[in-house]
Amino acid sequence: MEIKVIPKRWGSSIAVIIPKEAVIREKIKEDIPIIINVIKEKPKAGELFGLLKNWKKSTQEIKNEARKGWLSFSDRERGKNGR
Repeated sequence: MEIKVIPKRWGSSIAVIIPKEAVIREKIKEDIPIIINVIKEKPKAGELFGLLKNWKKSTQEIKNEARKGWLSFSDRERGKNGR
């Protein structure tokens, strides 16, 4: 059985609440050990699409900003040849 739960802080620990339906279905009883397989949910590509829709700079502006103060290969070659 797979259920989705949200961990919450409980003192200095993290706890999850098992929904009543799962407790009944799996016949979970207090003080009887169970095994929980933890798998972190990963966002789907569709959920990430459009995340930066309010981005103000173009890709070229970001590249230009990153290159400020850097000499290109051709700039370095010109400096060596004294042109």
